[in-house]
Amino acid sequence: MITLSLAEIAEIVGGQSYDIPDPAVTVTGPVVIDSREVAPGSLFAAFAGDRVDGHDYARRAVEAGAAAVLAARPVGVPAIVVDDVVGALGALARAVVERLGTTVVGLTGSAGKTSTKDLIAQLLKRKGPTVWTPGSLNNEIGLPVTALTATAETEHLVLEMGARGIGHIHYLAELTPPRIGLVLNVGSAHLGEFGSREAIARAKGELVEVLPEDGCAVLNADDPLVRAMASRTRARVLLFGEAPEADVRGEKVRMTADGRPAFELHTPTGCSDVTMRLYGEHHVSNALAAAAVAHELGMSVTEIAEALSEAGTLSRWRMEVTERWDGVTVVNDAYNANPESMRAALRALAAMGQARRADGGRTWAVLGQMAELGDASLSEHDAVGRLAVRLNVSKLVAVGGREASWLQLGAYNEGSWGEESVHVSDAQAAVDLLRSELRPGDVVLVKASRSVGLEKVALTLLENATEGEVAGR
Repeated sequence: MITLSLAEIAEIVGGQSYDIPDPAVTVTGPVVIDSREVAPGSLFAAFAGDRVDGHDYARRAVEAGAAAVLAARPVGVPAIVVDDVVGALGALARAVVERLGTTVVGLTGSAGKTSTKDLIAQLLKRKGPTVWTPGSLNNEIGLPVTALTATAETEHLVLEMGARGIGHIHYLAELTPPRIGLVLNVGSAHLGEFGSREAIARAKGELVEVLPEDGCAVLNADDPLVRAMASRTRARVLLFGEAPEADVRGEKVRMTADGRPAFELHTPTGCSDVTMRLYGEHHVSNALAAAAVAHELGMSVTEIAEALSEAGTLSRWRMEVTERWDGVTVVNDAYNANPESMRAALRALAAMGQARRADGGRTWAVLGQMAELGDASLSEHDAVGRLAVRLNVSKLVAVGGREASWLQLGAYNEGSWGEESVHVSDAQAAVDLLRSELRPGDVVLVKASRSVGLEKVALTLLENATEGEVAGR
């Protein structure tokens, strides 16, 4: 971040200084929320969580080199005390981003945010120094912490924005006002919290409402609810997608023999071929969204196509494909799940298995609960189970309680009456089953909402796979 004195920070956040011998001392390191990540010159932001209170680690942070602590109460070491640490962190981020003058790209959507953000980052860093959201730190704490890692050299700041309710994205966008706002899609994620897709669209569209007149709203031409957001912004609109009227368009979309998407990329400046390293047709839309942002920032179609063809995954457990030394392929997509991403992952699994069927390879879908679906939970889990059968997935392993039973029920009702589907109680039971039945050439997809912790299945299967190769990286 920009070097600021403790006195300047106190003024920005409206805080009171305690136990600070010299207010002219500067913060030259990152702003961190974990005392284990403190570096010399850091500012440690202390939060009182449900299980851990960061204030208890204030002394440890200062002893490790933190210049001071941003806290809600005096902690016996140099501190700037505020009424609301979250609000103060946001105010600091806004002040720093305004001084930097970097180009801020904000993006949101029901599915694909993190994968698209990673693609945008890999494109833009070819153009100049770029900072982007690590993983899915896209809330009122993670976003300002990311923004505060930018420096005077940073040309692009790419920020993923999540929402749990109306007004959340507006708040995040006000903290770090974007010049480019990208909305990917409106799906069923958090349907239980919002109540309807229309309410989700209202929340996601808050991003384009804050854009300046000289900004750019990048909207999905293939999603009617996103496309309608054009009327909610004063910024110029740039459409992406496969629709004929999209400004940045994908044509001749196809899948390679091993399940990777390929297409012709068309932009207002020309066209070029793309063959991605990532797996799954759903990455076409993500890639077109990233291409639209890169085009807006001046990259040529040739540069964009080359970068997309070389891009891998930057965030863990998102279609992370690893081939074990024995020929079993594990697809760890267990970071999170919603109906849209679950369907996309199953289609990717089916495509990957196509090339292996001739040699006896089978496809395994190890699936768990999709959380926060409210009244739609039963029907959505049932539909995913049915889709697994329609895609001819060799075996569905439904892991967990009630929702997992609905997955299996859907498969059963679609025609999976033999051993094609099985319901197991937990991750260990799934591991035991897979270890006893997997054979060379099999492909295993692992996917569920983050709260399920199903990544344990994939990680356990790969514990001794040191001779394997990770694809898509």
